[in-house]
Amino acid sequence: MVFNHSPINIINPINQKMIKDLPENIVEDIAIAVALEKESAETKLWYVYLINLKKEAIENVLITSKGYGEKDGESVKTSVLRHMFPVVPAASSVLIEPIDEQTFGLNNEYWLSYYIGNQIFDKKFIFLPESIVEMNFIRLPVVNKLGVMIR
Repeated sequence: MVFNHSPINIINPINQKMIKDLPENIVEDIAIAVALEKESAETKLWYVYLINLKKEAIENVLITSKGYGEKDGESVKTSVLRHMFPVVPAASSVLIEPIDEQTFGLNNEYWLSYYIGNQIFDKKFIFLPESIVEMNFIRLPVVNKLGVMIR
């Protein structure tokens, strides 16, 4: 007896339906910015902000931050930090953390997750090495300081 075995494609209609029914939940009107706070002859003080440009508050905001890349030919990673904000009101900002100028040669990643109502949104923001430089400065909305912003 000879059996002709051909590949069988089994489609699970439940999984297929679940994937297509998931909302895209695109993050809009939210930014992460690195702002120059103070400058003296000896040092510069930098802070990272979350800027909510929406007309509504965002809730249960979780941000993880980390740096990674190469420095002097060696792989470098910073600690992963986690920040939680119960609410970020509409058209406002919150201070996430200070940032050391020595990390500007690394990728500085901020992974944001938040809710509007019962819908979750998330987005990864990455400041590439050497992108936090004066030629990229703008006047940051809401914060009203000079800095670099990713939307």
